[in-house]
Amino acid sequence: MEIEKIVENVAFNLLKQAVIYLPEDVKQALKKAYEEETSETGKTQLKAILDNIELAEKYQAPICQDTGTIIFYIKAGSEVKGLEKIENALINATKRATKEVPLRPNAVNPFTQKNSGDNTGRFIPFLNWEIVPGNSLELTVMPKGGGSENVCVTGMLVPGEGINGLKKFVVETVIKAGAKPCPPNILGIAMGGGTDIAIKLAKKALLRPLTEPNPDPEIAKLEKEILEAVNMTGIGPMGLGGKTTVLGVNIEYAYRHPASFPAAVAFNCWAARRASARINADGTVEYLTHKKGV
Repeated sequence: MEIEKIVENVAFNLLKQAVIYLPEDVKQALKKAYEEETSETGKTQLKAILDNIELAEKYQAPICQDTGTIIFYIKAGSEVKGLEKIENALINATKRATKEVPLRPNAVNPFTQKNSGDNTGRFIPFLNWEIVPGNSLELTVMPKGGGSENVCVTGMLVPGEGINGLKKFVVETVIKAGAKPCPPNILGIAMGGGTDIAIKLAKKALLRPLTEPNPDPEIAKLEKEILEAVNMTGIGPMGLGGKTTVLGVNIEYAYRHPASFPAAVAFNCWAARRASARINADGTVEYLTHKKGV
């Protein structure tokens, strides 16, 4: 089977996996939040979320009616042949998934306000490319919901404020977002580079499993500190109060210009959907997040 058809089939499976089955690390984090929640209202909301997860799997239906804007991350081995065919394969997979899963059509022309009806359009699905050594192709899809997207922010901090300025920026951002991003959330935080670099890194940080702390001990410590700080806000599940406003914090960074300190916070709602697979040179496929095709 040629690469274009293999990629289309794998991407279709990933889209179906992502919108129906939450990754195990997110499910376990939600269960832990339910067990530890002391607010009766917050506990009720978390129970509803866990019931929703179970029903989505049982009935093979999307876990949320907002199946998001489709974003793909492509880690392509430099020896892979036919890379020019990948984009078309991913577009076709998105169209198929919209019709067959089904996904809600979420691609709207900002000038005409017309919905394409199939989740595709100019730069949608959006593709993030990374060229790496080897002959395999790794695909990750993140269907990004509108509620969490609406509160993502970038900002220019005062360089002299350093990490304390970053902490203040994140906490204020979470408080301002309140219930809008359907908490409990996952936060991707990034600093450095430039405004566009920071938000791209923040979104990419959302792909790291909650069970994997940052490999840099100092950054891992900062992630814990920010997690504790934002959970002290008491916003709680669905904004109705409780201990868990955020399930996890993942931080990424780039070197910055001496005169600027760009920072970004990307939110994912509790339905933090992602799915990954690796396509080997011989055409075999390994599903990495869900361990099976669908």
